[in-house]
Amino acid sequence: MTTHIGSPHAWPRLRVDDWTETRDTLHMWTQVVGKIRLSQAPLLNHWWQVTLYVSPRGLTTGAIPYRGGSFDLELDFVEHRLRVRSSAGEERLVALTSRPVADFYDATMKALDDLGIDVVIDVRPNEVDPAIPFPDDGQHTTYEPEAARLFWQQLVQADRGLGEFRSHFVGKVSPVHFFWGSMDLACTRFSGRGAPKHPGGAPNCGDWVMVEGYSRELSSAGFWPGGGEEGAFYAYAYPEPDGFADHPVAPDGAYYSVENRQFLLPYEAVAEADDPDRTLARFLHTTYRAAADLGAWDRASLEDDPVRWPQHRPGRKD
Repeated sequence: MTTHIGSPHAWPRLRVDDWTETRDTLHMWTQVVGKIRLSQAPLLNHWWQVTLYVSPRGLTTGAIPYRGGSFDLELDFVEHRLRVRSSAGEERLVALTSRPVADFYDATMKALDDLGIDVVIDVRPNEVDPAIPFPDDGQHTTYEPEAARLFWQQLVQADRGLGEFRSHFVGKVSPVHFFWGSMDLACTRFSGRGAPKHPGGAPNCGDWVMVEGYSRELSSAGFWPGGGEEGAFYAYAYPEPDGFADHPVAPDGAYYSVENRQFLLPYEAVAEADDPDRTLARFLHTTYRAAADLGAWDRASLEDDPVRWPQHRPGRKD
């Protein structure tokens, strides 16, 4: 079945249990790609320079600076290839197919070498346990193209919703971006104040990484392929203000997970709603207000109406 933009089937359905093996393999592939970006890009606050972005074909690094030019990598879930392109106009392709992570890693590094790009990365994956080095990983081997495509289409919808939500905030706010360590799409708002030193504790990830990531008071929301039968949207605050867990949020189906210390809304609750976009927006806005109001954020100076200049929009008719 072909899914067209804006069709009733635009919010795809994918049970986590039906693609766990592919998800775990893909998680390692995104870590290889993300670590390549990490090895070359200058540090930005909260590790914003290491993330991937949703593209019309999959997940991309965007342009990575390299010597006098740049290159990029894109996991293409339409043709199921990793595309490695350089600003010299050359391209190499790596097939996305069932294969050990070790083979994918070797093929990716060879593609870079063929393009004259010399990259060294830390081959141990982060935020997972056990952390099998990529060259030794013969455990993760499954790649089902249709599952990967459906996950990417879930990300397309989540990216749209988070992007619209982001537009209401004029303070410091992250891009909508994909963190390959935790395998989630996120958008984070900041109050402008500092935060207590984060204790760390993520598996196979230095505490100093979390200290940088959570160095400012924040409210974060996103989507990841867990927490519900078909994945879940989440929202949390750091530091978490008193009363946050008990603050009313919408829609029905959203709840505070004590285990995860965040609000969750199962993906299926959004996909099955009469108006999925509005349902997701209610979750994002109400959970943000829980953090901002209880944390005494200066909301008047941090928020604005994204359609505040409608008269200047192209195509407007008076």
